[in-house]
Amino acid sequence: MSVYKPFITSDVVVSPFEVNKSFTFKGESEFTSSNVSIDRYIGQNIPTSIFVSGSNPTGQINIQDKKLIYDSIKELYYSNYIGRDDGAFVNTASFNNDDTITGPAYTPNYYNYLTTTLLANRYYPTGSSEIIGIISIPSNLYGEHIKLNSCTISIPGYSISDDGNGNMLLNSDKVGDIIYEHGIIILTSEGVSGSNDGYGFVDYGSAIYGEGDSTFINDFITNSNITCSFESTVTIYESQYKCTLRQNEFNFSQNPTLISGSSTDSTLYDFATGSYFTPYITTVGMYNNSNELIAVAKLSQPLPISQVTDTSILVNLDL
Repeated sequence: MSVYKPFITSDVVVSPFEVNKSFTFKGESEFTSSNVSIDRYIGQNIPTSIFVSGSNPTGQINIQDKKLIYDSIKELYYSNYIGRDDGAFVNTASFNNDDTITGPAYTPNYYNYLTTTLLANRYYPTGSSEIIGIISIPSNLYGEHIKLNSCTISIPGYSISDDGNGNMLLNSDKVGDIIYEHGIIILTSEGVSGSNDGYGFVDYGSAIYGEGDSTFINDFITNSNITCSFESTVTIYESQYKCTLRQNEFNFSQNPTLISGSSTDSTLYDFATGSYFTPYITTVGMYNNSNELIAVAKLSQPLPISQVTDTSILVNLDL
């Protein structure tokens, strides 16, 4: 019998599961290092119809235009929420037989990367010259997406965290949104208000911040003493191989301690020649189609091969 035994389809099971890794970066030097490259931007609703390249630069690593940042974020993540924080109404128009339309004909069919199916609440400042803040984490750090309820951004005196539903909170007040699958943190300062807008009064030191307030956003975008913590998410695939030994298979051991005598005149010890003798398994080798060893699985302790029933060993490979 060959020392190699092939697998059949039912012997191999592939199971996906998510793994997470924690990251913490402190200070501007760590943020902008070549192997991290977390960039921060200011987006601004600049009231002009003429675009002049380089006239409104923003960014610490890659220079972008403030107006383009503002418009891009608005289109991608807030296009359904400009008129209403809880989203635009669905299409209720009626299409008549005479080709006329009764009722509103628009449809809020934009995909804004919502985290849950709960009622969304996204605020976007649309006033002239109002700003937003963007913290952009590269995909080589967050993997497939940032783990929900794991992101915290801090500067001296203040700390904002995500709530697992896509909201960035300062204490219990919403100040922006996080797009987990894009590694984008958006600060709009909604809820950090000096007027009673449903969130109450919030006072930080000597300043009172209002909706879209530039001071609050600039503090997080320009402060060099900033800390960012989050967990990345990556799906890995675990392959489980079922190695089955029949009761009449692999019943001979090649362990050199079973041999007596010299290398030219060697015999097996008597106890190894009896029908009661059972080899022990300590290692399973995995070979490719060319009989090349590609993986080795070690058992925690030697396992005797049964003489009366099949012996199965499960080998797990995480790839």
